[in-house]
Amino acid sequence: MKTLVVLTGAGISAESGLHTFRDQGGLWHNYRIEDVATPEAWQQDPTRVLAFYNERRKQLIEAKPNNAHLALAALEKKYVVRIITQNIDDLHERGGSTHILHLHGELRKARSTADPDLVYDISGWELNMGDLCEKGSQLRPHVVWFGEAVPLIEDASEIVSSADLLMIIGTSMVVYPAAGLVNYARYGIPIYYIDPQPSPIRWLKNVTVIPRKAGDGVPALVKELLENKEQCNEPE
Repeated sequence: MKTLVVLTGAGISAESGLHTFRDQGGLWHNYRIEDVATPEAWQQDPTRVLAFYNERRKQLIEAKPNNAHLALAALEKKYVVRIITQNIDDLHERGGSTHILHLHGELRKARSTADPDLVYDISGWELNMGDLCEKGSQLRPHVVWFGEAVPLIEDASEIVSSADLLMIIGTSMVVYPAAGLVNYARYGIPIYYIDPQPSPIRWLKNVTVIPRKAGDGVPALVKELLENKEQCNEPE
């Protein structure tokens, strides 16, 4: 089977009702990014940072995967599908996809402030001051904040370089280093870009731009790909 790599951004989650900061003037539900999503914010007011992520986590638990998430899972019938997401939600997993790399971390996990290798699932939606790792240090959200390195970027670039087809969904293509991942795709492979307001990516070849929302455009493209035996590399 061919390998289909999918890059997803905030647009796919927005259709499940999850807030995206770039659509709200740099705010996340009335929070300034600098106050809740940076290492400096954590140092200045960890209680506020934890409250912000608790609010997002509660919202996530109530959200459901949309048609785009479900359609991507269906691709696994005829493709080796690898999803690289900038989103910290678990909607891809709940939608049925089985191979997901979370580039910017996972909202429903916490990690030790003393040892970043100590990562824990969060039961429920709350993570509070006084919740400690096994070494006795405070737990923080297991997310990559603005100004922090992206540890999985090399793994992600290797996955993109293995793609026979590349799909880009719901992303502005302006947030780095994630936006640079497309440059690791092999020359000439088919690339599909689904977004209602797609950014120009003229430097890439063989790009099909689908200016539609994810919940509409992804299922239509998935149907086309699954019906295309040549694209799936199926024998006649």
